[in-house]
Amino acid sequence: KNMITGTSQADCAVLIVAAGTGEFEAGISKNGQTREHALLAFTLGVKQLIVGVNKMDSTEPPYSEARFEEIKKEVSSYIKKIGYNPQAVAFVPISGWHGDNMLEPSTKMPWFKGWNVERKEGKAEGKCLIEALDAILPPSRPTEKPLRLPLQDVYKIGGI
Repeated sequence: KNMITGTSQADCAVLIVAAGTGEFEAGISKNGQTREHALLAFTLGVKQLIVGVNKMDSTEPPYSEARFEEIKKEVSSYIKKIGYNPQAVAFVPISGWHGDNMLEPSTKMPWFKGWNVERKEGKAEGKCLIEALDAILPPSRPTEKPLRLPLQDVYKIGGI
């Protein structure tokens, strides 16, 4: 419910996928939350997606390139089925606990040369999550048109 409320107004979704053994498999399984959240984001009209592969410090071995590539391949396959273009999605290996690849490139993943996305509007590339967030394209908003606001409830108050 909380995820739906926030996503309905979002310009971009950041799908955080746990890289830990068993955690990723649980999330990407048939009724897993990773699948559910990616599908809901697309269904609610979120056109842009960033995938953060988190907990890279708890892979076996730690900061495993093979594990990142395995997860990237599997998530790419799933989001393509939903309707996202994997070429337009930044995949970033991160460790939120240690701050790796969050705000600046990590020295613990020298194999990661950076993410790059290709979309109709052009290409973008970077090394960390903040750069992927900075690279999202703001959708065109009809600012020249009259203001519209979503209504949540209408109350009839008697006696007025």
